[in-house]
Amino acid sequence: MKNISVVSAFSVYDSVEELSSETRDLMAQAVEVRKQAYAPYSKFRVGAAILLDNGKVVLGSNQENAAYPSGLCAERVAIFQAGAIYPNAKILKMAISATADAKELSEPIPPCGACRQSIAEYEIRQDVPIEIYFMGAVGKVCKSDSLKNLLPLLFDKNFL
Repeated sequence: MKNISVVSAFSVYDSVEELSSETRDLMAQAVEVRKQAYAPYSKFRVGAAILLDNGKVVLGSNQENAAYPSGLCAERVAIFQAGAIYPNAKILKMAISATADAKELSEPIPPCGACRQSIAEYEIRQDVPIEIYFMGAVGKVCKSDSLKNLLPLLFDKNFL
């Protein structure tokens, strides 16, 4: 038997003010699009903004459905839209902001497992790491230099 150790490292900023102007603007767009979330069931609103290598920004907010599995998280709305509209562009950065109607979340909220797997597909396909920034409504911002940091033992096309 052999043991392996998996270590993830994140940069933590005390606020969005510590981010570069480009990343701060991207996060501001994620915060703004979060307000457009359709979340009548969970009351949990998420916004995502993706910066592509062609300079375009693609936005997404979570979209729920009474048949719960039919909804989509903000990250997947944005990443699938980017793939559909700009299929040859590479994703450089993703900014995510989340909050709940009942309380303002101040802890960084990372992507769910399904979103991590979807982001992994794009990062593996483009063979370029995607910087991922995530936060609650206010407060600290976490940065992962790559999706592989959030999902170190990822499942990809090489297993098929």
